[in-house]
Amino acid sequence: MLQVLFYAHSWLRWLILLAAAIAIAKYLIGLAGKREFDKMSGGLTSAFSGLMDLQVVLGLIYFLWSGFAGAGFPRQRIEHLAVMIIAAVVAHLPAIWKSKSAAVRYRNTLLAVLVSLLLVVVGVFTLSGDRWVFRL
Repeated sequence: MLQVLFYAHSWLRWLILLAAAIAIAKYLIGLAGKREFDKMSGGLTSAFSGLMDLQVVLGLIYFLWSGFAGAGFPRQRIEHLAVMIIAAVVAHLPAIWKSKSAAVRYRNTLLAVLVSLLLVVVGVFTLSGDRWVFRL
């Protein structure tokens, strides 16, 4: 069961990247075309943040289950969890801008998705133990 959880957590990242890529394209088109923030844009925002939430929940369950099963709680696993939780929080920031103009919503939501993805990359590197990211 632990292996299934690990693979689900590992493969969900591809759905997150797909949702992010589609959302980024939609936000750029909406921003460049000065379009209204439509239901599809809102749906993509919700899909991205929802998938991030699911990823955090799966990761947290795996973290606790495998940690108590013998893997322990080394520093890199704790750092990974912390960075990924922050990435999920950033993915939810667009909810703050619901009453703003379409241009502000597109711009801010685009930035939130990009920052969230950047945090995901940092979080993945913390797991590998490769510290080059922090020496930039």
